[in-house]
Amino acid sequence: MLRPTLFVAAFAAASPVFADTDLDALRAEIRDLKAAYETRIQALETRLQQAETRTETVATQTAIQAQAAPEPQSRTRSSFNPDVSLILQGRYAHLEDRGERGISGFMAADGHGHGGGDRGFSVDGSELVLSASIDPYFRGYLNAVLADGEVEVEEAWAQTTGLGQGVSIKGGRFKSGIGYQNEQHPHAWDFATNNLVYEVLFGEGYAQDGVQFKWLAPTDTFLEFGAELGNGSAFPGTRNDSNGADSVTLFGHTGGDVGVSNSWRAGLSWLRAKPRGREFESHDINEIETAGDFSGKSRTWLADFVWKWAPNGNPTQQNFKFAAEYFQRKESGTLACDDADPAAPSLCAGGLAAPYLADQSGFYAQAVYQFMPRWRAGYRYDQLFRDDVLFNGADAGSVFESLADYDPKRHSLMLDYSPSEFSRLRLQYTLDKAMEGVDENQFYVQYIYSLGSHGAHKF
Repeated sequence: MLRPTLFVAAFAAASPVFADTDLDALRAEIRDLKAAYETRIQALETRLQQAETRTETVATQTAIQAQAAPEPQSRTRSSFNPDVSLILQGRYAHLEDRGERGISGFMAADGHGHGGGDRGFSVDGSELVLSASIDPYFRGYLNAVLADGEVEVEEAWAQTTGLGQGVSIKGGRFKSGIGYQNEQHPHAWDFATNNLVYEVLFGEGYAQDGVQFKWLAPTDTFLEFGAELGNGSAFPGTRNDSNGADSVTLFGHTGGDVGVSNSWRAGLSWLRAKPRGREFESHDINEIETAGDFSGKSRTWLADFVWKWAPNGNPTQQNFKFAAEYFQRKESGTLACDDADPAAPSLCAGGLAAPYLADQSGFYAQAVYQFMPRWRAGYRYDQLFRDDVLFNGADAGSVFESLADYDPKRHSLMLDYSPSEFSRLRLQYTLDKAMEGVDENQFYVQYIYSLGSHGAHKF
């Protein structure tokens, strides 16, 4: 700010004619200009301090709001978006007019899958499926069947996802990991009807309320082991009022690839149940209605094998699947029976409770071939072996008509067409010899539609 003053002084010294009055005026003007500059600088410094103060205040308020904001969990709840799907199933069944249907020679489970043995048109249970990750540690799954105004929870469980080391724990209601087909829901079956093995053993499939432990080994070859503890309420067990585990299952599976076009899986499973008062209905040898119940022990072994082929590992054009399961079931305990007619000439007339022993087996084998995109054809053969069934020390067939010495069998042929991965139309013919003395020709037309997202099916 001194340069103008020096300039004026130098100019005055160099110019003798420069008037003193003019010089004083110029000095006054310079002083005014200097004062104006200082005022503007002070104003800028004040505005700068105010801006810094406001910035600190905003930062403080932001930090306070962040501390008072809801936890991320509430934001996760508001953004909950599970995978939802709805499976629609229905069929037309051309069957003979029979008042009762069963499987001769076996004390079988009630119910043979969705729809049972209904003739004509019927809507099988629609499946509503919800699944999602709960947090980094769990995932949840719900499968509810909607049928004729009723809702049945088929599966409702939570499973760990963060234990590591190939270990997982599942708790709730779930389909057991035993066998091959057991974990599949009806819409994933390769045929419109269930096989005789599962109809005899579990009805549709074995599910229970309990807990499952599973370990997947860190090996190149697929290797998993599992164990389950449950309330044992499903056939062959019954719901017992107890604190313990009324059913125990153990299973192991192994598998791998053969080249780039083939893969396989094999397994062995064991189920122990403790039925108490398991209801049983039949006719005695005089056609008199007989009712009773069984209490004792039930042990079942299952062996399963699956082979799949797809050229170069691509199943979209062609693929082939062979699957087979074999079982052996042993039951021992007490069977109580009572005829509807107390005067009937039968052991059960007036009521009887006697030892019961059954050692039975059977298998099914099926092959399904996709011979061109969207088209598949398949054949399945079911065979049961009645073997030894004893009641009160004698052959049970001499007392109960439904436990006659007969080996049921069944042949099934199917052809299906899938316009897309979300829809399937199927035709099926079955020669059913499940009942002694009956050879029945059965025809089915089935549709399956999947709405919404749907997870991949198991191997």
